[in-house]
Amino acid sequence: MSPYPRRQVLGAAAGVAAAAALPLATAHPARAAERPVSPWVPVPDPLPVPLDGLYDNDGIDTADARGGDFDGSGYTFPGEELPAGRVEVDGVPFLFPASTAGAKNNVVALGQRIDLPQGRYLSAVFLTAGSYGDASGTATVHYADGTTTTAGLGGADWYSAGGSLSAPYRYRPDGTKDEHSVGIGTAEVWTDPQREAVAVTLPVTDPAEAGKTSLHVFALTLQPVAQGRALALRDAHSTSSLLEGSGAQSVEATVVNAGTVVILAADEVSVRVDVPGARTVEPARVRRLDPGEQARVRVGIRNRAGTAPGTAQDGSVSVVGRGSQVTSSKRTLTLGTADYRPTEASLAGHQAPYWFQGAKFGIFIHWGVYSVPAWAPVGTQYAEWYWDQMQDPSNPTYAHHRDTYGADFAYDDFIPRFTAEKFDPRAWVELFRDAGAQYHVLTSKHHEGFALWDTKVSDRNAVRLGPKRDLVRELFDASRRYAPELHRGLYFSMPEWFNPDNPWMGHAPRNPYTLEPVPYTGYTAGKDYVRDYQAPQMLELVHGYDPEIIWCDIGGVNDSLHVLAEYFNHAKNRARPVDVTVNNRAGIAFHDFTTPEYTTYENTVVAKWESSRGLDPFSYGYNAATPDDAYMTADEVVHSLVDIVSKNGNFLLDIGPRADGTIAQVMQTRLREVGAWLEVNGEAIYDTTYWSRMAQLGEDLRFTVRPGEAFYIHSLSRPGAKVTVEAPVPVRAGDKVTLLGHDRPLTWTVGKGALVIDVPETARKTGQHVWVFKVEWHG
Repeated sequence: MSPYPRRQVLGAAAGVAAAAALPLATAHPARAAERPVSPWVPVPDPLPVPLDGLYDNDGIDTADARGGDFDGSGYTFPGEELPAGRVEVDGVPFLFPASTAGAKNNVVALGQRIDLPQGRYLSAVFLTAGSYGDASGTATVHYADGTTTTAGLGGADWYSAGGSLSAPYRYRPDGTKDEHSVGIGTAEVWTDPQREAVAVTLPVTDPAEAGKTSLHVFALTLQPVAQGRALALRDAHSTSSLLEGSGAQSVEATVVNAGTVVILAADEVSVRVDVPGARTVEPARVRRLDPGEQARVRVGIRNRAGTAPGTAQDGSVSVVGRGSQVTSSKRTLTLGTADYRPTEASLAGHQAPYWFQGAKFGIFIHWGVYSVPAWAPVGTQYAEWYWDQMQDPSNPTYAHHRDTYGADFAYDDFIPRFTAEKFDPRAWVELFRDAGAQYHVLTSKHHEGFALWDTKVSDRNAVRLGPKRDLVRELFDASRRYAPELHRGLYFSMPEWFNPDNPWMGHAPRNPYTLEPVPYTGYTAGKDYVRDYQAPQMLELVHGYDPEIIWCDIGGVNDSLHVLAEYFNHAKNRARPVDVTVNNRAGIAFHDFTTPEYTTYENTVVAKWESSRGLDPFSYGYNAATPDDAYMTADEVVHSLVDIVSKNGNFLLDIGPRADGTIAQVMQTRLREVGAWLEVNGEAIYDTTYWSRMAQLGEDLRFTVRPGEAFYIHSLSRPGAKVTVEAPVPVRAGDKVTLLGHDRPLTWTVGKGALVIDVPETARKTGQHVWVFKVEWHG
């Protein structure tokens, strides 16, 4: 794993902004002479709110107009790459500031009050970015009656690879281009449509200074509420993803209940696509949607005979309800998926598969030669970075190695001790299954350059040396045979610390005590690192092992455009196509999901992400120095899982097997404890989505949604006799509230904006780790 921070898209939806100003698609009342009056009312147009009077930061420069300083270090966005004026981002129109020389164009969130046109709104949508990290805090909505509501408001580190508005470079303080993408994303704050809103107070973050994390706001748009039954459509677009079961191509859209009436199954709301060259084979159904709620839907289409994959065609995405068209959005759709080309533009059409989005929980496995010394200072360093850390005389690993093994014992002398003689792949995958995981990711090759498969481009692998076994093959074969429900993935380090053809650390292997060269066992220098070594190894994994996830690390020099195009084409052109995925560390801007380590967020991250960490307090690889009581408890694992899933993330929990292939008992125990919790509460985790209103309430409550079926309230602490949820929970008369694991319905009331659930002692006793209340929707 990398020791460097990973920048994510906090609160930013995936996709690229359109240049035209397109409002939310709305229904229009029919003329009585033509047909009966529609039961649907029009949706008011979104209302951009000018922020010019609050702008206090100049974060956008052009080549001809300098002087800005976005982050306190003199860096700025490039005005040439950003829009000006009205622009649609993630289906919402904004007024984006112009990059005029010397003019301020964003406000740094320091608790400023933004006065609003008094009215009833569903939400306030912001264009935001963070400097020096992902920035977030609590925004407050003020109402005319003197009351308030609060919600999280965040912005991604602008240096993340993307954002809803993105640019391929930024300007350095000296005016030159820093060729790294920067981005601005959307973030939404819910408002109560039953009250007249008058203002929003921004969170308090740091001033825009070097080394301080600041939240920058560029624009704000309000969505007024419609009085009656109303739906709006946002961000309709075709995807490369396939629907499970039918295998049809998916067209996605967001349906928003923009009115004051609950949408029920009796309203018969569906979404379909009308486009020449294809037909809808699987309409999307919206069975329940409360006022202000959003549902991301997937419509299945299939090309008609004669329509070539990849054909671009103008069409429309329509919402129908109660026998009449509610709203329609015209869009250019891509019909079918043509073969991917090795370009950023072509790969950008790919996204994280639906199975990955629904899986939520996976097992990471760090296993390699570093599992032999298995040592690092507990809680402060990665044990898998042993070889690199022993190079530094100031690092404790330097003295530990010399004192334990001697100054003449090279790192590669550990290879014969990496035996895997007790490796039982069946036991591994059955443990992962029992843990409730849906996928596993094995380190095929870490930074030490030792491959766990039978690579043909180097003898530095587990078949020629050490175990003399193809460990990747054995694990994948066992997974397919004994736990076929698990998806299989492989980690791959793009660089190697001391590969003599391209040493990441600047030098080939050497004795850290004498600085004399030592062999890079199993490998002879003389290759083009990328063309003759890195890319061929990745393609060996693609064609020889069929991983459904390629989890790259570090980036650096690469040929990832060609490799990933071949990976995606190989998967989609099989007799039975498979949806595969790749993370954000392949050294290019394109990715399906981002990968923060040992961290989570205060707010929902709409762009798909996956958080990883070890059961160990710091390390991914096995650290023999870590005592059992320092590992994560079952409470901590389940709390992390629930928190991450509530914010649209997956949790990739790491174990580090020993060099002989055994897994420490404390790790096995933790995984089985998590599996026992998921056996009871998994319906609130798997195949759920985040709640569009908020991810959490206070420290204890988290929320997830099973679209059309149920709403879940996760209590991270043992509930008392009553649980009070001061949030607009989507619950109505006739709905059933239960505690998962307890059979009997619970009594509940709603008053003054809060849901109150009575929880008898018998119910409280049935739970552990996290108590999950289910609001089962009826009607």
